[in-house]
Amino acid sequence: MRRIAIVGSGVAGLLAAHGLRRAGYDVTLYSDRTPEQWLHESTPTGTAARFDMALEYERQLGLNHWEKQAPEGRGVHLTFCPTAGNRLLTLTGRFDRYFQAVDLRLQSHRWMRDLEAQGGRLVIEKIGVERLDAIAADHELTIVAAGRADLAGLFERDAARSRYTQPQRHLAMLIVRGAPLAFDGVPLLSVKFNFFATMGEAFWVPYYHRDHGPAWNLLFEARPGGPFDRFQGARSGEEVVTIAKQVIREHIPWDWPWARDMELADPRGWLLGRITPTVRHPVGRLPSGRIVTPLGDTAMSLDPVAGQGANSGSKMARNLVESVIAHGDRPFDAAWMQATFEKFYRRHGRAIYRFSHMLLEPITPAAREFLIAQYGSDGTGDNAQQRLANDFVLNFNDPAYLTPVLDDLDAARRHITRATGRSWFHAALTGRLAIARRQLRQKLGLAPLHPAAATQA
Repeated sequence: MRRIAIVGSGVAGLLAAHGLRRAGYDVTLYSDRTPEQWLHESTPTGTAARFDMALEYERQLGLNHWEKQAPEGRGVHLTFCPTAGNRLLTLTGRFDRYFQAVDLRLQSHRWMRDLEAQGGRLVIEKIGVERLDAIAADHELTIVAAGRADLAGLFERDAARSRYTQPQRHLAMLIVRGAPLAFDGVPLLSVKFNFFATMGEAFWVPYYHRDHGPAWNLLFEARPGGPFDRFQGARSGEEVVTIAKQVIREHIPWDWPWARDMELADPRGWLLGRITPTVRHPVGRLPSGRIVTPLGDTAMSLDPVAGQGANSGSKMARNLVESVIAHGDRPFDAAWMQATFEKFYRRHGRAIYRFSHMLLEPITPAAREFLIAQYGSDGTGDNAQQRLANDFVLNFNDPAYLTPVLDDLDAARRHITRATGRSWFHAALTGRLAIARRQLRQKLGLAPLHPAAATQA
């Protein structure tokens, strides 16, 4: 039985551990905290909303313990504001199957216990480079799924694939209860995505909390120095909630009635930070010359704006498990590590990385045309606009589906024509006229009354 070590007890590391153990490998998982410490003494490292492709892998591994209890997110409701206060357009698209976001503390706690029950070994130890070298000596393959700090430095930045050298947003995450589990005028439980071209992004994700069950996970993505960039000096979760309410009331007033009564779900339910999106080379060399391979955020760090972190980690773990099985008894050398990552990057990674960056940057002409053509979607029916909105939302599940279209104006126009059954020009004209009517209402001091608007005031 081949011996495999995994360092890290987040989503990607545990999915790989379970997948390999079920395939009959001797698996040892190294974690810097016990399951109980994960549950009671940790801060969630992100929202970790997972779409259907990721959830399906959890189902296959028997890890979907909260599927019947967690809120079932059915769509995305996006409001796009080119300037502060100007709600130019909305999109309300629905998924074929629901997404869910479950408290990482619950998952890591339960999945670590499950791994032990299935014959995997669990070692509680903080791992440094010297200790990792010793672990690699005792195992045929060592996988590092330890996040973006410390051990990630073993893996050289891939300059050809890494677009940025510094964070693009200052981040604030908080888990709240007390807000309604619905939005006025939106017919399905959705991610509420407020997109400001000049200030950043703010989105609210239906969430399953450790203690309170259905709740919300809020993420603010502030452009450095902009009006959203108020959180970085906060010292407590209560202070973060207070700032969040100020930002919503001042800049997202259409969501203020929804947010007015929200409160922090637990003392550790908040997080501040910043991430430099980075792709790393998949072979790390230790002082002895032994090699290890990265997984999840250690291999590819993403800004959370597109909700791809946990989904990318899941797809990467599945690819790695399949590649281990297919490799048979041959050694896990550097060529295998490179080929395994390249397989993931071709199928998933390139599109995931580009889609995430697309939402951080000025909107492309193709994406603008697409959003205009879909205008009028309200999450119901099966009209031309709704089909386009649904296509946009399905891209969160599999960014390879639509990201190339959103990067190419001619491809976007062909897609619009094919999906709507009418010329792209007709769809674009119809969308522009409808948007112009809403713009006129705002100039007259009235609410725009978008389809499926969050407020009809």
